[in-house]
Amino acid sequence: MKYAFVIGSSAFIVPGKTISSGTQGNWKYFLRINAIYHDTSAPAENTYLDVDLDIKDTDGTPVTILSNKPITGAPYTIKTDRDSVKVLRLDGTPIIHVHQLDDESAMSLEHNISAELDVQAPVVVIRVTGESFVDRLHIRAENEKLLINDNGYASSAMVGHSDLKFTEAGVLL
Repeated sequence: MKYAFVIGSSAFIVPGKTISSGTQGNWKYFLRINAIYHDTSAPAENTYLDVDLDIKDTDGTPVTILSNKPITGAPYTIKTDRDSVKVLRLDGTPIIHVHQLDDESAMSLEHNISAELDVQAPVVVIRVTGESFVDRLHIRAENEKLLINDNGYASSAMVGHSDLKFTEAGVLL
């Protein structure tokens, strides 16, 4: 199974379920998908999106989450749904939102993305939005674009053969 991380208006389709930062040989994940939601009618099946996060908010406060549970005593709340994990400041503004898209929503993305999803199937589509820091990277994931230290990515579908990696130079697949 492959994962498509939809960040901004770009999709990064990779075999791994993590997004890491760092440099060659020294990678550290800051987002890991532990489990995905499976839409099934079996009542005994209790599935949900489960993630680990290791980021900082825009004030530099650590946000560390393991299996949707906070590790640090930082001032934020976590709202979970079967297919969504939102980390919010106490005033309700989002730090990061990780959302697993259903098939219909995924296939209604821009044509260049949905066409690549179709070719790469089966793919779990994970949309990531928010603004945070990871090491020396300032990551802003908006609806229209992804910015990593002011390097912008928009309207593309890229396929890689390893985990998704963010560096000061940009995105590596």
